[in-house]
Amino acid sequence: MKRENICILGGTGFVGGHLIHRLCETYASIRVVTRHREQHRNLLVHHQVSLVEGDIHDEKQLDNLLDGYDVVINLVGILNPAGKNSGFRKIHVDLAKKVVTACNNVGVRHLLHMSALNAGSANAISQYLRTKGEGENNTHLQAGPRLQVTSFRPSIIFGEGDHLFNRFASMLRLPMVAVPLACPEARFAPIYAQDVAEVFAQSILNPETYSKRFNLCGPREYTLMELMEFTEQCIGVRRLIVGLSNSLSRLQARILGKLPGKLLTLDNYRTMRSDSVCQEPCPSLFQLELATLESIVPHYLGRRSQQVRYMDYRKGAKR
Repeated sequence: MKRENICILGGTGFVGGHLIHRLCETYASIRVVTRHREQHRNLLVHHQVSLVEGDIHDEKQLDNLLDGYDVVINLVGILNPAGKNSGFRKIHVDLAKKVVTACNNVGVRHLLHMSALNAGSANAISQYLRTKGEGENNTHLQAGPRLQVTSFRPSIIFGEGDHLFNRFASMLRLPMVAVPLACPEARFAPIYAQDVAEVFAQSILNPETYSKRFNLCGPREYTLMELMEFTEQCIGVRRLIVGLSNSLSRLQARILGKLPGKLLTLDNYRTMRSDSVCQEPCPSLFQLELATLESIVPHYLGRRSQQVRYMDYRKGAKR
């Protein structure tokens, strides 16, 4: 098998860690670009990985960082802006343009772009989904004749170190009688981070993925309330989870979005107004057996020794 040289942008994040581990099984050279090399030296346990400091928003630096690489993977994205200089448009649209321009400039052959389910859809009312869609579309439209682009649109991604179940677990462990939950009926099809990594890895040398966009979902659908209840089981606590109405969900998002940490913002609320599910879990082009929540999540939320009961949410089983 041909061993491509790969450069990853956003490789120090949650998905990046899983992806790097998977790619090290197959590929010869993996460059991970970061602003703070010393903070991510743990990635150097993989002898194929080189950590390079750089500013990917600087176009000259970006050309130099990507020069000599066959494949570029852009995982950069945000759920909430961190400040005035890191808004959705700068990260999802402007940076995506710079990446595809740099790929064309230095002769990269294949660009893998991380988008999001529902990105750019007609009912995408959040800034997050609108800018994700615009960045994805620009990436495909601006690719030169030698550059092949593949985009991926996952539902929420779970796995060790995720922001969903770990945050739910932290909330449920607080000494509260009741936990108010916004958008309890919002639907998701969570996909395991290692399955996402496997799809990326299989795409790199597969021409059938070129110029295509793939929705990625896990094998089952859940409401947000069901995901919260499942987290309860995994960590062994019982709380009164109160599903909020649409108006109260919006009010909660408005309040929490102004507090440090931004547990929930109005834009997050708007994103959840669109169900994050697929017509099929994962395209048959990719050869893998999708992991379920029930087989993975309990092991990293801390109840390794106790078997967590399986709840068939779709049939309405109760604890």
